[in-house]
Amino acid sequence: MLKLLVVEDHALVREGLVRLLGQIEEGATLFEAADFESALTLLDGDQEVDLVLLDLALPGIDGFAGLDILRRRYPAMPVAVVSAFDDTPTITRVLNLGASGFIPKAFSGEALLSAVREILAGNIFRPSGQQGSRLDDTTPVAPSKFSVKPEEVGLTDRQAQVLALMVRGLSNRDIADQLDLSEGTVKIHATAVFKALGVNSRTQALVAVARYGIDFGNVF
Repeated sequence: MLKLLVVEDHALVREGLVRLLGQIEEGATLFEAADFESALTLLDGDQEVDLVLLDLALPGIDGFAGLDILRRRYPAMPVAVVSAFDDTPTITRVLNLGASGFIPKAFSGEALLSAVREILAGNIFRPSGQQGSRLDDTTPVAPSKFSVKPEEVGLTDRQAQVLALMVRGLSNRDIADQLDLSEGTVKIHATAVFKALGVNSRTQALVAVARYGIDFGNVF
């Protein structure tokens, strides 16, 4: 019999998810936890579940660290993140940490159930037709207590180097000289950086670096 665990601190949202997920299969068992510690207690009590639906903004723990703990402690158990923080780097980071899917809270009930079914079928779910919200000054970003490695938000080594030099204020021409690349190649990398961060300009990219706490310590 299907068993699902919903980890969400807002009671109204949690109860709504539980009621909705009850429709996924007749006789499905739904467990719920209001915080990460309660979820671990349930799981450590030999309670096997087929899927955990995890909110990123839980009290008392960094959401990404919580996801990492679940993936390490229960590697065979799929975890899907259900979050209002649906910007591109957050989605990428969640999937890079081993989540089986990212489901925006803005989804309709039907879309959410469809996503859950896809994950239960063994697939990785990422919102189709979108890479995530574009970042601007009003975009909510998932809280994190730790610095983020460039690869966690989808940047290649070379893209991370280009972005690190942008942060230092170098022009495309200067970056090209520094990395022994053509200026055209730097522009291609810069465009890829903007796409990965969900931004449209250098200025927005620098804002994203600060907001996500991207660490360039090991890019050179």
